[in-house]
Amino acid sequence: MSRPDTDTDPLDPHVHLGEQAAESALRPAALAEFAGQPRVSDQLGLVLDAARHRGAVPEHVLLSGPPGLGKTTLAMIIAAEMGAPLRISSGPAIQHAGDLAAILSGLNEGEVFFLDEIHRMSRPAEEMLYLAMEDFRVDVVVGKGPGATAIPLEIPPFTLVGATTRAGLLPGPLRDRFGFTGQLDFYDTPALEGIIRRSAGLLGIELGAGAAHEIASRSRGTPRIANRLLRRVRDYAQVRADGRLSVAVAGAALELYEVDPLGLDRLDRAVLDALCRHFGGGPVGITTLAMAVAEETETVEEVAEPFLVRQGFLMRTPRGRVATPRAWEHLGLRPPQGPAQLFADDAG
Repeated sequence: MSRPDTDTDPLDPHVHLGEQAAESALRPAALAEFAGQPRVSDQLGLVLDAARHRGAVPEHVLLSGPPGLGKTTLAMIIAAEMGAPLRISSGPAIQHAGDLAAILSGLNEGEVFFLDEIHRMSRPAEEMLYLAMEDFRVDVVVGKGPGATAIPLEIPPFTLVGATTRAGLLPGPLRDRFGFTGQLDFYDTPALEGIIRRSAGLLGIELGAGAAHEIASRSRGTPRIANRLLRRVRDYAQVRADGRLSVAVAGAALELYEVDPLGLDRLDRAVLDALCRHFGGGPVGITTLAMAVAEETETVEEVAEPFLVRQGFLMRTPRGRVATPRAWEHLGLRPPQGPAQLFADDAG
């Protein structure tokens, strides 16, 4: 459900963007504008150029990587580059083969079908997709039991763009049917600075020297987070700093929103604090840790933990989660010898 259009920008009276509309407006519209993933951009550009030269639809594309790195944006770019319409759905929304058959039978020739979270699709629908991807055909079953009949239904050539945050959960037969697989990586700070400057220009925000770096360094390597923080810093600057977005204003705004200089937010610090102060640094199970911070286990495991592990604050061991010396240091605490020794034993 979309949010109401209430995010008005006083810096430009002609800009009236809701949060979702603002995010959509900031998406690159062409592959040349898609920064920060040069390897994937070059490879995908070659696939699309070759398809155009042959006068054929591009091969099916699988995009994998953590949330917020640009998988949906790339799907939109593929459709735009090929001048084709885009159909969007998601794995959880397709729980029956009939759901998929209805979508595929309605596709036009050359259309791009974007299927987000493809690893969460039901098995019957998945098996139907195999045939559609390979032979551009689906078998519609009419009737039940021994009298059931499979009627083959031809569908026009199309390009499936699948997106997943867990490529390892995709069965081999499905992965093998994609002609191109792109693995999106976290962005470095200079790439995020460029994205923030571009977004600031589109939103009519004047950035002071160093402000883009201040925001980028706290964005967890993720463009979606960078753009969200930029909008929140803009709000702070308009209300409390006469619209001037300097380094000091950006730092003060991010402090208000509880995003520290390393990009840790309230949940990240709560996890580390509980792990160090309540459980002596671990090891502790993820369920117990989630209960200690009053969050769902899935939230801690999928939202906070990957970033904490990547930044070297948390370790996953066979006995449970363990805080690293860097976590203790970040909290201003003195690390005991136990957790480090425990990890050394487990690693060995």
